[in-house]
Amino acid sequence: MLSLAAAMGIGRFAFTPLLPMMLSDGVIDLPSASWLASANYLGYLVGALLCTFQPWIWKHLRFLPAVAASSWVRAGLVATALLTLGMALHLPAVWPLLRFAAGVASALVFVYTSGWCLAQLARLGAPALGGIMYAGPGAGIALSGLFASAMVALQWTAATGWLIFGVLAAVLTTAVWRTFQERGQGQGQGGSAANAPVSTPATSHAPAGRKQMLLLALAYGLAGFGYIITATFLPVIAREAMPGSVWIDFFWPIFGLGVVTGALLATRIPATGDFRYLLAGAYTVQALGIAASVFSPTLAGFAIGSLLLGIPFTAITFFAMQEVRRLRPAAAASYMGLLTAMYGIGQIAGPPLVAVLLRHSRSLGEGFTLSLEIAAAALLAGALMYLWMASAYPVMKAVRQR
Repeated sequence: MLSLAAAMGIGRFAFTPLLPMMLSDGVIDLPSASWLASANYLGYLVGALLCTFQPWIWKHLRFLPAVAASSWVRAGLVATALLTLGMALHLPAVWPLLRFAAGVASALVFVYTSGWCLAQLARLGAPALGGIMYAGPGAGIALSGLFASAMVALQWTAATGWLIFGVLAAVLTTAVWRTFQERGQGQGQGGSAANAPVSTPATSHAPAGRKQMLLLALAYGLAGFGYIITATFLPVIAREAMPGSVWIDFFWPIFGLGVVTGALLATRIPATGDFRYLLAGAYTVQALGIAASVFSPTLAGFAIGSLLLGIPFTAITFFAMQEVRRLRPAAAASYMGLLTAMYGIGQIAGPPLVAVLLRHSRSLGEGFTLSLEIAAAALLAGALMYLWMASAYPVMKAVRQR
């Protein structure tokens, strides 16, 4: 949980609460912010692809030394702290490179932490507790949002914010360093713990076909596109709709608290059903959250929308990763990387779309509204895909794999 709080809550999402501060400081404008966000998401995609193809890499490049999953996690966490600190430097030309590299690091940490943790819990017979791990990004989001609110009140600069978040990431890295160092020993090359076959609650009698895995990846990619516009621009959208409101800076922490709540609730859901129905429901809840802020751009609308967008956020990830382990238990890490890559592609598409719509809209409000409507439609399309997959590829009777 702490690992994902650092890599995701800070390494990826600290940009969102700091964006209004950067705009206020005059160091960036909205079009540049969109491309800076996309640089981070492109890095996330590249990192996910590295995870996806790591078996091929180790097979064909035998001169490379063996690297345990825990080592990838530690390296990614150190990089996250350093790259976040680097954003405090007034070097705008370097910022896209720093955000790109931070995206690579966050993907590595996410995939290998997920695989490592889920494999450990599966061996202990407690796979449902994996949802606790996915509370980490929400905790990081809430914490970064509250810190940013305090910094705005104190009229600190965005550079100071990046410095504080970099130090916080370093503290979290120190806190988990020993755990990964001890528990990670003995794992194979490229994170074999994540790929190890384990008992699953409900699995097909044979690994899923490529078509089924491709559909799962495409549907998961729609989640990346569907949430990213709100997750990137929520404070800016709220400021445009409610100028001067003292509550604006609390919508992002509310989103983070929703993420934590959803992740913990996911641990209470029995792991014996079809995760695709849960995914369809989670997508629908997020779409309703976006709709709330579109049709009611008020304090209540943004608060409810932030909460509904946050509650399914990492629950979606938890359910999807469990579905991967059900369908491809012997190659889980690679397919987790594939889904993460598709998610990254969806994220990359979001901010540039906003930039284009803002450029061709009569006002910021009109551009943001259209962007949010498209995002909600994408989530509903993803929900329909899961429902179709559940009908076309029903879950077979549970078996145990050793």
